[in-house]
Amino acid sequence: MTTKVKFTSIDQYIKSFPKPVQILLQETRQSIRKAAPTAEETISYGIPTFKLKGKGLVSFAGWKHHIAMYAVPKGDKAFRKEIAPYRAAKSSVHFPIGQPIPHDLVRKIVKFHLKERHGEGGS
Repeated sequence: MTTKVKFTSIDQYIKSFPKPVQILLQETRQSIRKAAPTAEETISYGIPTFKLKGKGLVSFAGWKHHIAMYAVPKGDKAFRKEIAPYRAAKSSVHFPIGQPIPHDLVRKIVKFHLKERHGEGGS
């Protein structure tokens, strides 16, 4: 029987990955933080999550072959076209490990969430 680690902080979560993935996760975290500087960092459903005013804003996670972001906002037509190469499901995107993380796109995802879920900011 294996025991699943219950992370208590984003730092602890990130440190559980190999160094190259830690760097990608930290960069993703910083891009989210830049787009939503007042958001609260927490762990929700076992993965790093940013909340604003007690509501979930965006989550991210490391996997064997990619860094994922959840949930992806609807956005506008141009935004949907931009995220299309990374779309993994209706509500997530996957950024392949071994390729640069598109940090401008990460920030756009957060900004659309701020606008759509919280009525703040914009794209």
